[in-house]
Amino acid sequence: MGIEEKIPSGILLTSVEKLANWARKSSTWPATFGLACCAIEMMATGAPHYDLGRFGMEVFRASPRQADLMIVAGRVSQKMAPVLRQIYDQMSEPKWVLSMGVCASSGGMFNNYAIVQGVDHIVPVDMYLPGCPPRPEMLIDSILRLHEKIMHEPISDRRRAQQAEAKASGREPAVAPGAMPSSWRFDKARRAEWARAVAEGREEQLRIQHWMDRREAEQRAREQESVGGGRR
Repeated sequence: MGIEEKIPSGILLTSVEKLANWARKSSTWPATFGLACCAIEMMATGAPHYDLGRFGMEVFRASPRQADLMIVAGRVSQKMAPVLRQIYDQMSEPKWVLSMGVCASSGGMFNNYAIVQGVDHIVPVDMYLPGCPPRPEMLIDSILRLHEKIMHEPISDRRRAQQAEAKASGREPAVAPGAMPSSWRFDKARRAEWARAVAEGREEQLRIQHWMDRREAEQRAREQESVGGGRR
């Protein structure tokens, strides 16, 4: 018998840290900031078909002082780098950075003197998203992973020291942020498949395999629709 059974219904028990992090991750407002072709996919993610409003972040703020998430969508040139850093410095604390696409993460195919070889040379990056360009589904998955990271962040120096001590002694949280794809958590079969892949050290191969299977299924469905339409 726990304390939850003693209190009346309609009351939740939590900590200040979890409540603050829940509020932060549920109202993450991105800055209106696009650099190249990845920004088109970012705009599509905010459109009604994918609807970022489900996560409380449909408002792309025009002012960096009202934003706490920078999505670096595209390549960063040497001339844009100081502007990007200025926008980052003007954003409110706490703030996070998501590097969207291979060009922002590592320079991509632009291996030359004009392009910064990774935006982490300019600002600290919390989440990397591969792809050229990554689809809106991939951006949503990386945002959900960032939400998990925010939920596990300490809000004080004391909690930060406790987490560092727990990590050093091997007593990390049972649920590591970003360990499992967000769409697999409520599927028992997929959770078991993920556990087997983790035990064998092939979780990334499993992730790619499922992505390819889904693409092939979508392509077959489109082909069947086109054949059916031609017959009619």
